[in-house]
Amino acid sequence: MPPRYSVAMSAATPSERRQQALALPPLRDADATAIHAFIETIWAENGLAKQTLASYRRDLEGFARWRDGTSGGLVGVDRGGLFDYFAWRTRSGYSPRSNARLLSTLRAFFALQVRRGVRADDPSALLDPPKLPRSLPKALSERDIEVLLAAPEIAEPLGLRDRAMLELMYAAGLRVSELVGLPATMVNLRQGVLRATGKGGKERLVPLGEEAQHWLSRYLAESRPVLAGKRAPMALFLNPGGEALSRQQFWGLVKRYAGAAGIDPNKISPHGLRHSFATHLLNHGADLRALQMLLGHASLSTTQIYTLVAREQLKRLHAQHHPRG
Repeated sequence: MPPRYSVAMSAATPSERRQQALALPPLRDADATAIHAFIETIWAENGLAKQTLASYRRDLEGFARWRDGTSGGLVGVDRGGLFDYFAWRTRSGYSPRSNARLLSTLRAFFALQVRRGVRADDPSALLDPPKLPRSLPKALSERDIEVLLAAPEIAEPLGLRDRAMLELMYAAGLRVSELVGLPATMVNLRQGVLRATGKGGKERLVPLGEEAQHWLSRYLAESRPVLAGKRAPMALFLNPGGEALSRQQFWGLVKRYAGAAGIDPNKISPHGLRHSFATHLLNHGADLRALQMLLGHASLSTTQIYTLVAREQLKRLHAQHHPRG
């Protein structure tokens, strides 16, 4: 690894890792050009979501800055250089999941270099991905969901907006990015459906329940006109400035309402309502294939993780209530 940027052997906290990243040198022009060409190509070929492209860019820029032009920089790295970087990240406290994502990014990047004839080999080809611990989605109980949904103060425009957002996310199982980026024109209350745009720009129709339709109707009639003012924004859910909320803003709202509802913050995740939507449907007998379509999963194996969540909950209930549990 470049000697000027060695770090202590002990694991670093996320804050310390950010400081380490800030201490790295600026991105070199050759690396910036290679990364830009890669991002443009995979976007044109695969139509990846903005968040995925941004993740690829962060991974590659972080590696390129760490190398600082050593042995040809990003494009010229060999397998030993990759080993050194992963070893540095492991010592610095990066998680196995983060390193697995980085390896996926590097494989895509070097596959393109080989295809274009920039390199004759792929230095990432023989690297094994780190073993990932199985992490189950964190779903709230149906009781916690009821308390959380009732937390916003609906007498205020923002409270009514928040109630409609929470109801919609739980009713439709949307991702946070799908919720905050949802255009108002994609909701059809008369038919009780919305059109969500998921990963890779894939669209799907999602039915709405009566509760979600009720709160959306109220928000559109009473709150959104106040927030929009004289503007004509595309986004369905608006902040006081008449613009779409960010994912971070919505996550802050969920955390605040969870605290007000007395819900353990460790039980809440950014996609907590989506996970609860899926788990509760399975608990009430939903078909796994139908759930896959509702969630917009490309693979059924992704959806099957929710069967493990439901199974774990059944085990806890048995242990808690059965006389010989």
